[in-house]
Amino acid sequence: MIHTEAFQQYVHSPAFLDPLGLPPGTDIPFASLGQGEYNANFRFRHPATGQDLVLRVNTGSQMHLPDQIAYEFFALTDLLPTGRTPRPLFYDDSRAILPYGALVMTWLPGRHLRYEEDMGAAAEILADIHALPVPENTRLLRPDRPAQSIYRECLDMAGRYLTWEGADKTACRLLETLIREVGRLPLGDPSPAPPAIVSTELNSGNFLINPGERSYLVDWEKPLVSEPAQDLGHFLAPTTTFWKTDVILSPANIGDFLRRYATAVGGRFDLRSLAERLPLYFTVTCLRGVSWCAMAAVEYAQPGRALTNADTRAKLGQYLSADFLEHILETYVRRDFLRGVAL
Repeated sequence: MIHTEAFQQYVHSPAFLDPLGLPPGTDIPFASLGQGEYNANFRFRHPATGQDLVLRVNTGSQMHLPDQIAYEFFALTDLLPTGRTPRPLFYDDSRAILPYGALVMTWLPGRHLRYEEDMGAAAEILADIHALPVPENTRLLRPDRPAQSIYRECLDMAGRYLTWEGADKTACRLLETLIREVGRLPLGDPSPAPPAIVSTELNSGNFLINPGERSYLVDWEKPLVSEPAQDLGHFLAPTTTFWKTDVILSPANIGDFLRRYATAVGGRFDLRSLAERLPLYFTVTCLRGVSWCAMAAVEYAQPGRALTNADTRAKLGQYLSADFLEHILETYVRRDFLRGVAL
């Protein structure tokens, strides 16, 4: 957990106040914006400017980076021209007071995405982000074979569960089957798609929707330089949509979203490879979703974890149940679920 004493010491220190142009002794009220698995977010108002800001405290790295908070800061810097992401003000990775990295950025308004009514807004957000030319000096990682990289990540995450003494035997058997069958896909084939900055974390809670106005995408913890199909596969996969809601999209829902996305792209980049690449990422994302849950189940069983999330704990059991794993295997891996979807 993030200890209150260390937090208060940090927000009254020069490391926090100086970059904000605030004098020593400034007292700022903070309100929790919620937390994920590796980050806690706090909203506050700048006492002098009145601007609403967010302090993001990072407790770990899913990407195994030693400078996770700096990585996110520079990603947000790259994404500024889209107008779809927070503006970063500064980061502090000294860990001199807080034992964690800290990032301050602008607060953005909006509610979480509702799949039933906000797919058009999501299409516009993702089109604007994917159309951004990748900066030549970007610090973002650029895997040579992104789909293969996801699969290798799945092997690592699932392996932690498969060798854990507390693992469920049925879940292990189904995970091993999923790994074997997804591994037969052409994961290492090169892509002709144009490079783009992709979020890789597109659950509904990371969208900030403002109907009739500009909407946004936040939580840029794991961006990469990859191809748009990686984001679209993640956004549409059942392991993503079901995570924060109880929604699983039908082929008709997916086809409608893709048409909206193509309209929003408006010819800004080439979409011809999408029909080939999307099914690959859609399927490997299903494996990634359950593999991540397997890894998280092991982590949640260990004492002393810095952050825990009650909603996550509840979903882990659902995703690792025999019924859910069998549904993923039979419906999305052994079937061509996207066959007939107009891309």
